[in-house]
Amino acid sequence: MPPIISGYVRVVDAVNYRVGRVVMYGIFLMVGILLWSSISKTFFLPSLWTLEAAQFAMVGYYVLGGPYSIQLGSNVRMDLLYGSWSDQKKAWFDAFSIFFLMFFLGVLLYGAYDSTSYSMKYGERSPTAWRPYMWPIKLVMCIGFFLMLLQAFSEFFKDIARIRGESI
Repeated sequence: MPPIISGYVRVVDAVNYRVGRVVMYGIFLMVGILLWSSISKTFFLPSLWTLEAAQFAMVGYYVLGGPYSIQLGSNVRMDLLYGSWSDQKKAWFDAFSIFFLMFFLGVLLYGAYDSTSYSMKYGERSPTAWRPYMWPIKLVMCIGFFLMLLQAFSEFFKDIARIRGESI
């Protein structure tokens, strides 16, 4: 592969690896929020912010952890046929099917960007009693979708290298 593509793959994989390793500890943040929610509802006045904060933490956990999951190949596959294929046949199939993922992520990124810019422009708030601003979580979604799109391209380049019998 050309050095620029190899460099791209190394940089994107390194960034998404580090982001994923940090974000995976977000599960403890969610557990803490939900634990506080249970304690406050049982012994004190219920907190207004806990459910929505847990939802926001889950969105960040899921969306920012997505590129790392793609990188590890831990996404869900239908292994009925795929599991018995050779590595080169898998690479061909992955190289073809990644275009559907790229299209989907492009549409998500476009919608997320449009929604985030609207949210920032008009100061959109959640319609709940807590009423947090919506743009921070929408910005996290934009970043996550962008990182996933970059990782999808990285995986495509790795598939092409496998098809050619090379390694990156």
